[in-house]
Amino acid sequence: MMQEILSKITWIEWLGVGFSVAQVLLARLNKPINYLFGIAGISLTLWVMFTAKLYAEFTLNIYYLVMSIYGWFFWKFGKHQHETPISASTKNDWTKVVGIVVVSFLIFYFALTHFTNSDVPLWDSLVSAFAWAGMWLMAKRKIENWILLNISNLISIPLMIHKDLYLYAVLSAFLFIVAVSAYFKWSKILKNSPHAVRE
Repeated sequence: MMQEILSKITWIEWLGVGFSVAQVLLARLNKPINYLFGIAGISLTLWVMFTAKLYAEFTLNIYYLVMSIYGWFFWKFGKHQHETPISASTKNDWTKVVGIVVVSFLIFYFALTHFTNSDVPLWDSLVSAFAWAGMWLMAKRKIENWILLNISNLISIPLMIHKDLYLYAVLSAFLFIVAVSAYFKWSKILKNSPHAVRE
């Protein structure tokens, strides 16, 4: 069984996941070079997702690629300013989150069912919709971003297994664990911060 699974994994998947794991670990160490590993991993993942007909995930990774290139240049050449403090989401934030999830899901689902040959339009759309909302919260440095991203990760694990992308299923599980750890780390920072915003 294990040999059969391993035989289905391509070298592009091995490299893509390897670069992605390195990127996450380097990001935790606050190393700017993490973006270069991220760009390499995402570039390979784009090919994998397209050939697997996971078009919403493909689009999501294009966004990751753009943000990684931006992040690399900002970290290396941008002016450092005061960091936005970690805060909890407001009712207004949650309204926007619901809007992002619903609208992005409907757009992806419509596009996948009408313009592609995707065999998993529902699940592919859900993974991307929650990831888009989670990334929006992360950009605002809201602690609940980890919850939204982990909903995406939970849906992604069986989806990747269904597509025989076992390494990406393992990567999603790894990202789930990292996000749980990060949520508790951010909770501690938020609790102890004199400038914490709790609305």
